[in-house]
Amino acid sequence: MNRNKREKEYYSIDVGDSTFMVLKRYQNLRPIGSGAQGIVCSAYDHNLERNVAIKKLSRPFQNQTHAKRAYRELVLMKCVNHKNIIGLLNVFTPQKTLEEFQDVYLVMELMDANLCQVIQMELDHERLSYLLYQMLCGIKHLHAAGIIHRDLKPSNIVVKSDCTLKILDFGLARTAATGLLMTPYVVTRYYRAPEVILGMGYQANVDVWSVGCIMAEMVRGSVLFPGTDHIDQWNKVIEQLGTPSQEFLMKLNQSVRTYVENRPRYAGYSFEKLFPDVLFPADSEHNKLKASQARDLLSKMLVIDASKRISVDEALQHPYINVWYDPTEVEAPPPVITDKQLDEREHTVDEWKELIYKEVLDWEERTKNGVIRGQPGSIVMFPCRSSCCSASLGKDLLLSLFTCTPILRSLSDFLSCQSGVKPLYP
Repeated sequence: MNRNKREKEYYSIDVGDSTFMVLKRYQNLRPIGSGAQGIVCSAYDHNLERNVAIKKLSRPFQNQTHAKRAYRELVLMKCVNHKNIIGLLNVFTPQKTLEEFQDVYLVMELMDANLCQVIQMELDHERLSYLLYQMLCGIKHLHAAGIIHRDLKPSNIVVKSDCTLKILDFGLARTAATGLLMTPYVVTRYYRAPEVILGMGYQANVDVWSVGCIMAEMVRGSVLFPGTDHIDQWNKVIEQLGTPSQEFLMKLNQSVRTYVENRPRYAGYSFEKLFPDVLFPADSEHNKLKASQARDLLSKMLVIDASKRISVDEALQHPYINVWYDPTEVEAPPPVITDKQLDEREHTVDEWKELIYKEVLDWEERTKNGVIRGQPGSIVMFPCRSSCCSASLGKDLLLSLFTCTPILRSLSDFLSCQSGVKPLYP
């Protein structure tokens, strides 16, 4: 593209403590979140005629870890296309050459709140089970592409006021360091499975533990295992669930097993004690969803030994979840990840920079004749149906649950009266 023409397409604007250099199609930028990986603002896209979120990656080339994370996020966002995974609408850089290249902007769907805010609300069984169903659908889709998340948490799950839920990120790369006797580079440990905390091997149901922790927090209104570090995290788990069997301990490496065996032994509590009926909403008027079913699902997800924990597919078939089951959502075509060595790649910062630059140029080339996703009128919404495949709870019913039921203030009303809430896009 001609340099002068490219310069005319961009403008500079201060957003919080950062300066955004964005395409002129994006107007009315307002900060909505920030975190280790970048700064996010909302904006109005005049081409798509809709509100969007724009994420400026934070210093993506400051070191190999940041550069690899930026490359992984961009590649996966370009490949994944599922209604319960945040959609990528555009990628751009204002710089004109590889030598100048330093900023990457990702344009995504704009949601209303993250799950941290929803947890503060009193959810009935329909809302709770439907949010969990969508989490599991999104996770199953990632697993179909060989992406095991390992780092699911409420701050990286977003919702709209119609109860639409999307997962924001793709978790830890397989090569990310973690474990009881190690210091991980980024730590939100409350939702991490025992096999991740203890540095063990893991399988796909590592993410089921995280969903169980999130579900528990939605029921209790507080974090289930609020560890101050990885060691304290493990202690919080066994204090409530009990010390695992010797069979499990024998799977640990020697140094970790020695530590765990030297801890006091705990009997733990029953799930009836951990999650008494008083914590749950009244049983569903449809006589489909009950506290006993929700508690049973928790007891199957929050199992320390992964070999005895429920799988994602089994969770989707659980009576508390399968009332929403739709094969088009559960069995959506898996994404095709073109870079088969995505997690194993190791490069210098300059090599990562060139790879990312090529991905941005590839996107620009593919969108020359129109946007790939997000054309006007194609905003992802749930189809209105009077019933789901396996039950009489229709999703069209749920579209009104967040906004029309006097039991619960609408999400938009709830958010408008909150102060100091956590950022929407961390």
